[in-house]
Amino acid sequence: MNILVALVPAVMWGLMPLAVAKSGGKPKQQIIGTAFGALLFAVFVFLFTEPHYTATILIASFISGAFWCLGQMNQFRAFTQVGVSKTMPISTGMQLVGTSLFGVFAFHEWETTAKLVLGFSALALIIIGIFMTSYQQYKDDGSEQNMKKGIITLLISSIGYVGYVVTTRFFDISGWDAILPQAVGMVVASFVFTIGGRDEPRFTKATFLTIIPGLMWATGNLALLFSNRMVGVATGFSLSQMGVVLSTLGGILILGEKKTKKELVFVLLGVVLVIVGGTMIGFAKS
Repeated sequence: MNILVALVPAVMWGLMPLAVAKSGGKPKQQIIGTAFGALLFAVFVFLFTEPHYTATILIASFISGAFWCLGQMNQFRAFTQVGVSKTMPISTGMQLVGTSLFGVFAFHEWETTAKLVLGFSALALIIIGIFMTSYQQYKDDGSEQNMKKGIITLLISSIGYVGYVVTTRFFDISGWDAILPQAVGMVVASFVFTIGGRDEPRFTKATFLTIIPGLMWATGNLALLFSNRMVGVATGFSLSQMGVVLSTLGGILILGEKKTKKELVFVLLGVVLVIVGGTMIGFAKS
């Protein structure tokens, strides 16, 4: 049951990039719409729960939401630079490294030698699989430049995502307590991070359409908050990133991002490695 809960974010977050791409708009509108979707979900949950708030819970959860906004907005930017099917594998790999290091060394997960070996072997398989899915057969100056920009953007994005995940875990904040102040932090940060830049309106049709992906993200987020406590940060977040399978294949099949036959082979092999690695992580926790 714990592993099934930990897989909910994979489904929600795997489909979310596809929904965002179909909604259209620029990263500015996408991040605001997504943040408002998360806030609507949080308010709905709040009405049916009795969260316990302290100053620490409110501040830490707010900061966690701001970290998420940093990560998500830059991931949206990377979509425009290298596409969904390249962004998601690279982003996932970076996040796995960061969150796993925190989970193992800061929170002392995978406590036995056997679990450490199995867990890190699984991470190695997942990361290899992820980078196989981002293989590019033919390169030109334009694609090289876009990839460099995408890598820098995703490094910033991953710092945000890692901060979002470990902040609530560090202060041992439950999902029910975190969800509303975290969503408020997302909305506030989305307005702060979209100050200046190109003269684009914050609210367009795309902004309201991306509320739906925001609701999808929030569903996965609540499941992740609970799975982190049920199976640990390293295991919970690693399993959640298996959504890269859905987003990578969806980028190709649904969004029409082109791949050569050789690239398709690498994608399929990479997907297999991700699934095997994710299964191994489940065993490392058991």
